[in-house]
Amino acid sequence: MNVGIFCGTAGGTSMKIANSLAKSFGVNQDDVINMEDDFDDIEQLLEYNVLFLGSSTWGQGDVHHSWVDVLLDIESENIDFSGKIVAFYGAGDSVKHKEHFCSALGKLYDVFVGAGAIPVGMIPKDNYNYQFSLAQKGEMFCGLGIDEHNEAEKTNQRIEEWIKLLKNEIKEG
Repeated sequence: MNVGIFCGTAGGTSMKIANSLAKSFGVNQDDVINMEDDFDDIEQLLEYNVLFLGSSTWGQGDVHHSWVDVLLDIESENIDFSGKIVAFYGAGDSVKHKEHFCSALGKLYDVFVGAGAIPVGMIPKDNYNYQFSLAQKGEMFCGLGIDEHNEAEKTNQRIEEWIKLLKNEIKEG
């Protein structure tokens, strides 16, 4: 299993998740890409057959700025991610930004799944308290959302449970 972890982060919460994923899946630190500092081009994403993609949510539910051009390029150049297994994670604020909680995950999901990727790691939306999120897909949340501002006490357990889910789903796939 060739795993790449890509993370757009500002406050460090998404990178905390990335590091937990790296440790749990035995991913070399060279394969943990900080989008702002280490990302070169879309070819980097295509090197892996399993992608863990993370972003904090900004403004009106936007991805971290380091993802903006990448997502536009994937869509405009019709980059094919068919057969790639992809899981989404990130940070948000379910109180201050309850109307866009972790919507960046939903934007990543829409672009990558639209390009043929196979999503894993969906969790029940009932585990969260928010008004609206683009990360909600039916009755599920399309990945792991972390709210360090209001629910920090749930962070470690949420990460552990999500990693366990990913290991089962990736093994089955």
